[in-house]
Amino acid sequence: MAGTNLLTLLDDITTLLDDIATMSKVATKKTAGVLGDDLALNAQQVTGVAAERELPVVWAVAKGSFLNKAILVPAALLISVWLPWLITPLLMMGGLFLCFEGAEKVFANFLPHHNEVVDESEKLDLVEYEKQKIKGAIRTDFILSAEIIVITLGTVAGATLFNQALVLCVIAIIMTIGVYGLVAGIVKLDDAGLYLLNQSKVKANKFKELLGKGLLAAAPRLMQFLAFAGTIAMFLVGGGILVHGVALLHHIQLDVTSYAQSVAGGTGEVLAPLLFDGLLGVIAGLVVVLIHVGYTKLFTK
Repeated sequence: MAGTNLLTLLDDITTLLDDIATMSKVATKKTAGVLGDDLALNAQQVTGVAAERELPVVWAVAKGSFLNKAILVPAALLISVWLPWLITPLLMMGGLFLCFEGAEKVFANFLPHHNEVVDESEKLDLVEYEKQKIKGAIRTDFILSAEIIVITLGTVAGATLFNQALVLCVIAIIMTIGVYGLVAGIVKLDDAGLYLLNQSKVKANKFKELLGKGLLAAAPRLMQFLAFAGTIAMFLVGGGILVHGVALLHHIQLDVTSYAQSVAGGTGEVLAPLLFDGLLGVIAGLVVVLIHVGYTKLFTK
């Protein structure tokens, strides 16, 4: 009897872990757009800090990120229990915000704008400058973490409260460690390249010289790629959230996908929903940006 009970318990635990892994995988895919932007933004936040202080600053922001998620996860669970109807509106708001952020970045790149360039490090002592960098990065992280948690909550809305809590905790931990581990690696790429370049001169090692030059050249390009990929992912994920939240849009997407499949087969079936989500994300982002610009001009004079 005891052996049977133990096997039953182990089977239940295995099933639970399998369910958690499956839901966590789905949630990770859903939050990919925020992850790309999170990487680029946090790597940019550390720029301007002294090289020897980059890793301590990344660690300080990572601790702030864990605190953010320690606040957001219980809040999300309370919403799931007491205000479950609020999950879809929050998801829609998160989707619109993603589209808005993406459109705002596109506007900033292609429309003329005037910014006063001020070197804050000249006005503040280094300790205060570093503190402000950390506070700004933690504030940015809070917004992105909220999006991640809300999107994750939407993917597990039908699960038990216990499973929801486990998935949210898993995603919070994985995202924080993954993002800030990668940020630490990204900000140190140029240092690694410079180190290898110096070592190649000492030991006349051609491989180290080539690798060092490659890392030095790759660091800024990697930042540019992350920013570009993050923007594209914002439109795809934001548009996808809107599609699944509005029945009419979902039906239109199904019709478009069906037509694309009849014309281009499997390729059309895969590409059509992505293009539909992305185009919808661009349109939604453009509309929100125009509303924001109009509101700013009317009420900030």
